[in-house]
Amino acid sequence: MQPVVHKRSVIIGGHKTSISLEEAFWREVRAIADSRRMTVSALLREIDEARRTPNLSSAIRVYVLEHVRAQADAAHPRVAVSA
Repeated sequence: MQPVVHKRSVIIGGHKTSISLEEAFWREVRAIADSRRMTVSALLREIDEARRTPNLSSAIRVYVLEHVRAQADAAHPRVAVSA
């Protein structure tokens, strides 16, 4: 079963744009914005300004993945293994 992609119109830096993301990513974007006490638009503006890829949807997915991994690492630090 393929995840459903939802297209939403948002305002980033005063400009209206459409972003297509899977619902799981939209939920996580909202959760991250809430945890940082900021609007989704403000978070998306930060991601947009810092992105290293021309595709904003991809930049958002990478940001969410990095955020979730950082949370997981903080909750369960990895132990370095010597070879």
